[in-house]
Amino acid sequence: MSQTSYSPYSRKGWQSLSRAARQLIMTRFLRSVTQGALAVDFTLYLKVRGWSAPDIGLLLMAGGLIGAGLSLLIGIVSDRVGRRLFLVIYETGLILGTSLIVIVPSTWILVATAALFGFGRGANGASGPFAPAEQAWLAQSIPKDRHGTVFSFNAGLQFWGMGIGSILAAFLPHLIPQLKGPSAYLPLFLLNLVVAVINLLQILSIEEASKGSPENLRTQEQRKTDRQVVKRENHALSLLVTVNMVNALGVGLVAPLLPYWFSVKFGVGPAAIGPVYGLTFFLTGISSLIVGRISERVGLIRSIVLPRIFGVAFLIMIPFMPNFTLAAILYVVRSIVNRSSMGARQAFSVSLVRDQRRGFAGSLNALSWSLPAALGPALGGWLIGMGSLVWPFIAAASLQFGYVILFPAMMGRYDTRQTFEEKPKISHGLSQRRR
Repeated sequence: MSQTSYSPYSRKGWQSLSRAARQLIMTRFLRSVTQGALAVDFTLYLKVRGWSAPDIGLLLMAGGLIGAGLSLLIGIVSDRVGRRLFLVIYETGLILGTSLIVIVPSTWILVATAALFGFGRGANGASGPFAPAEQAWLAQSIPKDRHGTVFSFNAGLQFWGMGIGSILAAFLPHLIPQLKGPSAYLPLFLLNLVVAVINLLQILSIEEASKGSPENLRTQEQRKTDRQVVKRENHALSLLVTVNMVNALGVGLVAPLLPYWFSVKFGVGPAAIGPVYGLTFFLTGISSLIVGRISERVGLIRSIVLPRIFGVAFLIMIPFMPNFTLAAILYVVRSIVNRSSMGARQAFSVSLVRDQRRGFAGSLNALSWSLPAALGPALGGWLIGMGSLVWPFIAAASLQFGYVILFPAMMGRYDTRQTFEEKPKISHGLSQRRR
């Protein structure tokens, strides 16, 4: 067995990854801890400050729209100038914004920082609008034949980090008994600040691999082949964008507002919601590792679609549960089967293009997710504000079922280990043999 064939789940497999890959995975893991805490406590913090459901939904929408706009630009530029710079900017900005919230917790500082860095959106450790650069850097740092297992392993760690953060969310508002009201959530932002500092130091210690030959050194034949490959890649990306938008709108309708929904529906707070989220993320992390192994046998498409069929069924049942315990159980089960395919989805998206366009592909992927997901909380918050605690779930389940139908129908042809870059070579070889 070659070193590169080791599973990343084992010690040898972890050590076989490049240092850059290991560091990027660990920074995202630590970031997911803070985002897990924010996913539970941030909307509850806003509720304590007197924000209504529509107001919270609009803030979450603003975060999604800003992230979508920036991610497109960042992904494209990162393909040309490198990815490391953008992660340094992200962590530095997060340190500055969180420090200002701690020192001067004014509304405009809170809104600006939350919108720019996606507070409360539960991004599973992603670096906000800078995620396309981060994902492209990770894909560049691992062999192509390991994308499925490594991305699923990475997703599993992110879910565990989110789980740890969710458990911490139950205790953070009570960590300093002397603090009451909104001030009780100060430890939440201090945790965010400390992790951002650690991650900045980690990213500064990583060396980014040099880029390939400049474009002006490529031959005319290579450029012609590149244009053909780009055309095929763009077609695949356009289809992926379409199906992603359907899924993202369905997820955005309820997911960011669930802690608020639990609080309104059943009168519970962080102490009850935090452990539920923690258990959810821990179990989802395990299932993500399992899906990573399964994807090697059944293909990425099936490993993405099959779990989500059950996820739709469980989602539509949640609002009809008579008590918090039953609703929480359904939420846990639904999240396990629905989110476990995240690593497989990431691996699938990066497999559609070559390395030099992965920043651009990540940007389109993020944009197709962020725009609809940004509209979702505003619509869901409006429905909840109107007194409807059921219709957001029905609408979300309908959209996610549409994704289950559309994804295999539109993307099934791309479920292959063969890359676009290899196809012209193969075709050329066949034509030569026929001669």
